[in-house]
Amino acid sequence: MRKMNNVKNQIKNNKKRDTSNIFLMIFGIMFIAMIGRVIFMGGNAPVPTQNGQMVAPTRPIELSFSDVLRRGDEIKTMTINGSDATGVLSDGTKYRATIAYDPELLTKLADAGTSIKIDTSKSWVESVATFAPLVLTLLFIFWIFRGLRGGASGGLSRSLVNQNPTKITTGKPKTTFADVAGIDSEKQELSEIVDFLKNKDKYKNLGARVPRGVLLSGQPGTGKTLLARAIAGEANVPFFAASGSDFSGIIVGLGVAKIKEIFEMAKRNAPCILFIDEIDAIGQKRSTHSYNDQDREQTLNQLLIEMDGFANESGIIVIGATNRPDMLDQALLRPGRFDRQVYIELPDMSGRREILDLYAKKVKVSDTVNLQDLARGTTGFSGADLENLLNEAALHAVRNGRDQVTPDDIEEARDKIIMGPRKVRKMRPEDIKLTAYHEAGHAFVSLMYEDVADPIHKATIIPRGRALGMVQHLPIDDKVSMTLAEVRANLSIALAGRSAEEIFFGSDKITTGAESDIAMATRLARYSITTAGLSKKVGLAAINQVGTFGTRGALENASEKTAEIVDNEIKAWLDAAHADATKHLTKNKKVVEKLANELLNRETLTGEEIREIVFGKKKSTPKSATRKNAKVKKQ
Repeated sequence: MRKMNNVKNQIKNNKKRDTSNIFLMIFGIMFIAMIGRVIFMGGNAPVPTQNGQMVAPTRPIELSFSDVLRRGDEIKTMTINGSDATGVLSDGTKYRATIAYDPELLTKLADAGTSIKIDTSKSWVESVATFAPLVLTLLFIFWIFRGLRGGASGGLSRSLVNQNPTKITTGKPKTTFADVAGIDSEKQELSEIVDFLKNKDKYKNLGARVPRGVLLSGQPGTGKTLLARAIAGEANVPFFAASGSDFSGIIVGLGVAKIKEIFEMAKRNAPCILFIDEIDAIGQKRSTHSYNDQDREQTLNQLLIEMDGFANESGIIVIGATNRPDMLDQALLRPGRFDRQVYIELPDMSGRREILDLYAKKVKVSDTVNLQDLARGTTGFSGADLENLLNEAALHAVRNGRDQVTPDDIEEARDKIIMGPRKVRKMRPEDIKLTAYHEAGHAFVSLMYEDVADPIHKATIIPRGRALGMVQHLPIDDKVSMTLAEVRANLSIALAGRSAEEIFFGSDKITTGAESDIAMATRLARYSITTAGLSKKVGLAAINQVGTFGTRGALENASEKTAEIVDNEIKAWLDAAHADATKHLTKNKKVVEKLANELLNRETLTGEEIREIVFGKKKSTPKSATRKNAKVKKQ
C-alpha cells in the first residue's frame, strides 16, 4: 500500500511540474516565433507561380538616397513608409531604399512619371516587434516574483529544482559491505545503522534512539561514498545522493528549496539513506560578521530544521561526507543531527592487501605478481589510489601488447604514481654520471643501515617528474613510530647522495641535486628535536613550529635562547649524519664506484642486484630488525 501511495504522490508531483513548466514553454514559443517572423518578414518567402510551382522571389536591390536622386526617371513605383521606400524600377527590378522626407524630391519623382504612394500604417509584425520586448520583460519579472513567493512550491524554484540536482538512485544499490575492503573497524561501527534499518522495532521497544545522522570524514579516496552506498545496499533500502554544491546557485532561496525537495523525497520513500557528499560546502561555520554568505547560511539553517524534524521511527538516516570536519558548524554536529562521526583511516598493510585482492579480481593479473610486496610498497595509498595503480598497470600492459598484468607493469605504474611519468631528457654525460654516483651513495649507505632502516627495493637513474633518479625502500611493515637509531640512520641515508658527490667529484663540483634530500632531513631532525623529544639538549619540550626551516622567529612558544639551542642542535644532527655517510663511502670507494658504473650501464638495479654487487654474492632481504650490520667484502 505504501508503494502505491508513493506512486500516486509521484504522479501528482509530475502533474504539478508539468503545469509549472507550461508558462516557460509559452514564453519560449513566443520568443522563437517573434525571432522567426523578424527573420522572414523581408518578403523572401517562396511564392507560387501560375503553373503552381513554388519559386523564391528575386531579392530587392538596395538603393542609396543619392541613387534615388540620380535614377529618378527609372523609378516606376514607390511606396513610402516612414523613411523606408520600396517599389519597382522601369525594367521590373524590385528595389529598397532609405530616404529622407523631401517634398521637392516627391515633386520631381511625380513629374518623372513615378507612381507614389504614402503608407502610414504598420504591419502586425512591426507592432509585435515594437511591443514584444516590453511584454516579455514584464512576463519574466512576473514569473520570477511568482517563483520567489511560492518558495519550494513556487514556479521558479520548482522549475529549477525539478532539473533534478540530486543524483537519485532509482533502485536499491547493489553495493554491500563485501565490496568494501580495508576498513573493517569502520564497517563494524556502521553495522548498527544497517541493523536498525532492518529491525527497528527492537530498538523502539527498548527505547533506544539510533543516530539520525552519521558524518563520514577522512582523506580523499578512502571510500566514504562507497561505504554510504554499501550501508544502503546491505540494508536493502533506497539511496538518495546529492553533493553540497548542488544546494548553491545564483538565485537567492534556491538552496532552501532544494533542501526541502530532497527531504520530502526521502520522507516519501522512508526507510532510506540520504547521502550528502562534500557537506562542508553548505555546512561551514556561521559568522556574526558575514554579510556575503546569507544565502548559504539560510540553506544551512534549513538543513538543521529538516534534520531536527525527524521522528525517531522515521527510518531516514542522513549520511554526510567531508574531508574537512573542522570546518563544519557545531550546530550540525550536536546530538540529534550528525551525532555520530566516523573517521576513515588510510588502510594499513593488511587493509591494502585486501583492497588489492578485491580489485585484482577485475583485472587479469599474472600469477607472478606478488600483491603482498605491492601492499608493502604502497604505504600511504588510499583505496582509490590502489585501484588507480592497478588500472595504470593494465593500461601499460595493453600498450606493450600483453594480455596480463606483469610485475614490470606494476612497477612502472607505481613509479609513475609516486615519482611521475618517465621523462625523455637530453642530459649531459657528466650530469648522468653525477646522478649515478649520487644514487649509488644513497643505495650503499642504505645497506649499511638495513638492520634499522627499511630494506632497499631498487635504485634508478631514469628521470621521472622533477627527480633525476631515486632510491626506493620497501618497508617490512607499517610503522607508527621511529626509534632514535632509525632517525639517525634515515638522516645518514638522506645525506649520502651529497657525500658521494663531494667524495668522487670534489667539494667545488657539488650540485643542487640534493635539495629534496636536505629538506627531508631537516624536517625529520626538526620534528625529532622539537616535537618528539629525542634531543637531550632540548629535552622533553614540545615546541610549536610556525616556520619551515628553523629560523629564530619560527618557534612560537620558545625563548630566544631555546630557539638558538634548537637551531644548533638541528645543525649538529645533520652534520653528524653527513659525516657518518661520508665515512662509510670513503672506506668503500671501490664498491660504491662499481655500483655507480652498474647504474650507468643498466639504469635500474633491484635490491637483490645491489646486494650482489656490494657483497659479492646473493644476500636475502632482512626479515626482522635484529640483523647485524652487514660487512663489506674488501676488494
